[in-house]
Amino acid sequence: MKAGSRFLNAVSAVALSAGVVASGAGVITLASASVAEAAVIQRIDVRGAERVGVDAVRDNLTIKPGKSFSPGDIDNSVKQLYATGYFSDVHVTVSGSTLVVSVKENQLINAVVFNGNRKIKDDKLQGVVQTHAAGPYSETQVQADIKTIKDAYAAIGRNEVQVTTQTVPVAQGRINVAFVINEGDRTKIDKINFSGNQAYNSGRLASVISTKKTNFMSFLTRKDVYSADRQQADQDALRQFYYNHGYADFRIVSADATLNEQNNEYTLNFNVDEGPRYTYGDINVVSTVDGVNAEDLKSLVITQKGNVYSAKDIQTSIENISKRVASAGYPFARITPRGNRDLGGHTIGIEYLVDQGERAYVERIEIRGNTRTRDYVIRREFDINEGDAFNQEMITRAKRRLDALGYFTKVDISTAAGSAPDRVVVVVNVEDQPTGSFGIGAGYAVGNNGGLLLEASVEEKNFLGRGQYIRIAAGAGTEGNRTYNISFTEPYFLGYRLAAGFDIFKNQTSSDDYYDYSEEGFSLRVTAPITENLATTLRYNYKRLTYDGTNDWEDNLSAPYQNLVENGPWIQSTVSQTFTYNTLDDQNLPREGIIAKFTHEYAGLGGDSDFYKLSGKARYYKMISDEADIIGSLTVGAGYVMPTDGKLNVFDQFTLGGREIRGFENAGIGPRTSNGDPLGGTTYLTASAEASMPMPGVPQDIGLRLAAFADAGTLYGNKANLFGDVLHNDSSIRASLGAGLIWSSPFGVIRVDYAVPVLKEDYDKVENFRFGIANQF
Repeated sequence: MKAGSRFLNAVSAVALSAGVVASGAGVITLASASVAEAAVIQRIDVRGAERVGVDAVRDNLTIKPGKSFSPGDIDNSVKQLYATGYFSDVHVTVSGSTLVVSVKENQLINAVVFNGNRKIKDDKLQGVVQTHAAGPYSETQVQADIKTIKDAYAAIGRNEVQVTTQTVPVAQGRINVAFVINEGDRTKIDKINFSGNQAYNSGRLASVISTKKTNFMSFLTRKDVYSADRQQADQDALRQFYYNHGYADFRIVSADATLNEQNNEYTLNFNVDEGPRYTYGDINVVSTVDGVNAEDLKSLVITQKGNVYSAKDIQTSIENISKRVASAGYPFARITPRGNRDLGGHTIGIEYLVDQGERAYVERIEIRGNTRTRDYVIRREFDINEGDAFNQEMITRAKRRLDALGYFTKVDISTAAGSAPDRVVVVVNVEDQPTGSFGIGAGYAVGNNGGLLLEASVEEKNFLGRGQYIRIAAGAGTEGNRTYNISFTEPYFLGYRLAAGFDIFKNQTSSDDYYDYSEEGFSLRVTAPITENLATTLRYNYKRLTYDGTNDWEDNLSAPYQNLVENGPWIQSTVSQTFTYNTLDDQNLPREGIIAKFTHEYAGLGGDSDFYKLSGKARYYKMISDEADIIGSLTVGAGYVMPTDGKLNVFDQFTLGGREIRGFENAGIGPRTSNGDPLGGTTYLTASAEASMPMPGVPQDIGLRLAAFADAGTLYGNKANLFGDVLHNDSSIRASLGAGLIWSSPFGVIRVDYAVPVLKEDYDKVENFRFGIANQF
């Protein structure tokens, strides 16, 4: 016998006696450690592969006829066959010059169904499990899917969910798989306790974190759902809150959650150590980079000596310096803030050191965890691409942008080593959250054109995962009021950071039963950022206005309105540009910052209007008391319109009323006819001061706040009196004082105001009570 044959026989004997197989997830090894030489087989015999096919088995083997193999190759082949998911058992033996592969096929799945689920629909569950129809049945995968389903229910506050499976044979080698779900009761948050806090009361800290106590609206908000990730996010939010308010030594001593299994309720406990409050000491900029002058960078620093320490201001200063240095040709420069604590005086001096950082390039950006939002929607928020110089400040800016989108419950950005020492992999981990909403709003006005108005809307901020915004709304009310609106925005038009979109609208109303008014039209718009806080919007606006007389309108209408009825419909075609400056810390409940808008508009591109109009408004927010969460705001506004062909229509001018000066009707202030119809004016000025605080005795989780305000303004300069009607036209100041109740409800911010005019004219129209959806600007 030849030596090769003797060796093959020896291999066969070893395989049959010592090293054969395992089933399930087992691993085959050729166990004899004494066999150090490689073996060669001439053919492969596959047994049991009825559905999968012989070729599919052979393709997953690392052993090939005529080529030497080792025990490690048999081990790898078995692992690879199990990894396909098609086999529940695999045996590999060597018989003479033949490799015998015996497999037992997994059953094929005919259908996957879900039973007992009501809170999460079938299509959502089907999207998270990996067990699918036409695939092989794997007990390991089924167990993993059970855990995934439990995690999905835990995310909506149902930690008691129980999941089992049932299999039913339906044909030869085929089964139906059913996930049987007992959803259990929803867990709740009974208490949120804070200890160790002295500077801020527990109610103020409760408003900082995202987890809220269970209340009567929790079934809509879902903010009373406990999870370890959310608790970690709450800890981060507390740290940022304290760091941004002067407490640089703040730390969380402990944070835990206790479940009362009897009531299925959690108690959250946060034990904090605030430390002293710091202000800024000396501020300086130092540069070790040739060509970078530190003195030129000092104007970019917003941290000022004597101000309260804020980590956010330091980060903004770093980003300002980094952007300037990078644009000057130093993309690898590194800006490091160095703090100099004076423990006795409770000050922190900051020195911004600009030095030459290590050269590093972005090898790639990896997006993970997004199940709905498309990769490019995330990538476009980065100002750097693969191959660009790595810049940590740009990474921080991208995270801030991604957080602000509102598409994700979590955004984590980390770095990993690339393929070379100067290569960096940017890893973006996100977790999608629902972005669609259905809203029902209500408003009520008491004036002549007032009454109840109900509006229903459907809104999606991340349409089809593309980051597009769409909103459809319709409203109806008393006094013939009807509203219809459709809005769409593409935030990155043609691949640029240009938010392009359109609005289509139609509004109908009646006035005192003697004329009906309607307006319909559309606007096309595009918004471009100028800086992080400043943007400009260009619009084309088309509006068709119709006045129809009803009943005895000829006897009741003043001359200007008779003209509108007789000579309509009227077309208004304009182009406008708006500059928006926004530094608000929160778009829903601002506590700090400025939002300002300035618009200029030209009418004359066809239609019946010819004018040039200027208008602007600015609102400044400032915390009056951090401890009591008292927020103050000051608002000013102004506008002026001039005709470009010598005349203005009534509807071309400004109107002023309860939206700007509470206590009056809409269009309740300014020039009027002898019949009391508003004519509008060419010039207006407004000012308002307001302070709000949490409603005493009500948990801040409910979102109720009290407000006190003072409004003032004037409207004058009518140029539409072309019909000999008597005008009430003067520039006297109107003013009012009042109080309001604000509720941050799941349907939006709802507000009720009661105001009393303290300065008014006899012909003004008063409306003390207003109710509706609040608008912070």
